[in-house]
Amino acid sequence: MIVNHYYMKTFLYFVLLTLFSIFANGQKTPLVEPPFWWTGMKVTELQLMVYAEGIAYTAPRLVYPGVHLIKVSKTGNPDYLFLDLQIDQDAGPGIMRIDFDRDEDVRYVYEYELKERISGSAERIGFGPDDVILLVMPDRFSNGDPANDNMPGMLEKADRNNPDGRHGGDIKGVADHLAYIDEMGFTAIWLNPVLENNNPKYSYHGYAITDFYKVDPRFGTNTDYIHFVRDCHELGIRVIMDMVFNHCGYGHWWMENLPSEDWINQWPEFTRSNFRSPVNSDPHAAEFDKTKMQNGWFDTNMPDLNQGNEFMANYLIQNSIWWVEFAGLDGIRMDTYPYSDQEFMTRWMKRMRFEYPDFNIVGEAWLQKEAITAYYAESENERFGYNSHLPSVTDFPLHFAADKAFHERETWTEGMARLYYVLAQDFLYDNPYTNVIFPDNHDLSRYYTLMGEDMNKYKMGLAFFYTTRGIPMVYYGTEVLMEGEEHKGHGYIRRDFPGGWDEDEVNAFTGDGLSADQLEAQQYVKLLQNWRKQATVLHDGKLVHFIPEGGIYVYFRLNDTETLMVVLNNNDKPVKMPALDRFDECLKGERKAFEVTRQMKIEDISTILVPSKSSLILEIE
Repeated sequence: MIVNHYYMKTFLYFVLLTLFSIFANGQKTPLVEPPFWWTGMKVTELQLMVYAEGIAYTAPRLVYPGVHLIKVSKTGNPDYLFLDLQIDQDAGPGIMRIDFDRDEDVRYVYEYELKERISGSAERIGFGPDDVILLVMPDRFSNGDPANDNMPGMLEKADRNNPDGRHGGDIKGVADHLAYIDEMGFTAIWLNPVLENNNPKYSYHGYAITDFYKVDPRFGTNTDYIHFVRDCHELGIRVIMDMVFNHCGYGHWWMENLPSEDWINQWPEFTRSNFRSPVNSDPHAAEFDKTKMQNGWFDTNMPDLNQGNEFMANYLIQNSIWWVEFAGLDGIRMDTYPYSDQEFMTRWMKRMRFEYPDFNIVGEAWLQKEAITAYYAESENERFGYNSHLPSVTDFPLHFAADKAFHERETWTEGMARLYYVLAQDFLYDNPYTNVIFPDNHDLSRYYTLMGEDMNKYKMGLAFFYTTRGIPMVYYGTEVLMEGEEHKGHGYIRRDFPGGWDEDEVNAFTGDGLSADQLEAQQYVKLLQNWRKQATVLHDGKLVHFIPEGGIYVYFRLNDTETLMVVLNNNDKPVKMPALDRFDECLKGERKAFEVTRQMKIEDISTILVPSKSSLILEIE
């Protein structure tokens, strides 16, 4: 006991000596990002951004087994240093003290934590064709904790009467309704960005980030987010994080004191992007147009980040890895993918694929044409002159085709032919089965509105998205016929989910107050999504489709053990099943089937009368 008391006294002496030295020199703890890291990562280099007054005038030093300070970089701003560390594979977890010396005094001290990497982290499996993704805007889904609606230091306060204001939804609100999400058959959740957006107005959407390492306190805390991911995983639900590399919010802390003049893309006067992302793939594009597209700002409150700056590039790459490790993510959705520097995006993807070989990332490529969309998808043979290494892209061409197809009369290129022609161009992709496909999203008019509020078209379109190639994504509220036109303002396509607030008279989670049509739609979505979980032919089966004839589009999904036949009738009247000999390469003489949407057995599918504006989903026996 005497020895223990001696060591305790010695330890306390050194603690007090260190604290005295800190206070005597007026020290403050620097801001360091990433705030901590892990041992056992495949890439052993780590770059720390250190921010404190006059930090560039100090000399950093550290002593920690297996960690080496290999480079110290200055940017011209005396308040920043960038430290390059080498973390050996045999380095252990612990607290690493970094001293910042000046004139033989310790001016700053930072205790940097190295955590032990969770076993198997690198082998995580990302989302894929076996999933149906639910897209949720947290602010508009459910208010689980009214106490965080207005938080100290947050500029915008909650105002549910303002379509473009914050309404109070949060992470707890989504977590509280995971049972509903699971029962509906969703297997993955994509939340719009949940990181801090401390801006005076229009901050609810999350795309103007003011702190890349902190969940917005009006949504919850970093711990709340980790618990949310854990709760999802317990139900077998994957979590996809929405990230933004192209821009940040004007209220980001570094905007008051940029690390360097080229930290963001700056112009003599405010210059907006031309939003013409096809210039990236256009062999005839002018450099003026390309520069304006990639370096122009999205808006006056969204500074454009310069990924050509090496320190910014490392910052963004490490931030994405940090969130995957910290939160245990299953995927990333990268916002405005074409607007960032494409050489940098390729570098990022190569790093992510090296660290997580089976992880999935979908890039938002809001483009109208198939070839221009495919330009951003990975291409091993570099058919477009380079390989993006991006495993998944958003399939806007298929969305636009489906938006029109179910309203049109059948012609050589319209009606069902629209769907056929988009899919006929899948040769442009290395793997079109990983395209994320969707009837609508948070930037588009609501799907039920797009379908002219016609229940038959609504069901037929959803049947197509659930059974064609790709990874289906469904926007919250689609299952209860939420309406809204984009041209009236984003607030109207992002209305609150009914039942997410205690004062709501209609509750879609329980069904109370829903109309007969809403209940019918909800049950239809629930049936198909839960069936799709078990329909492995939709997870790994190939697509074979037949040229539409007479308003009838027939296609199959095939694997070694299952055959699925889908019939879409785009006519305004019932139509007899087409002659089956045309499809015999897939049917192989079989005629018995189980029709999924009607839950009925059919002894001979050749006798079926296909109702107008409807679909048949046939499991062939």
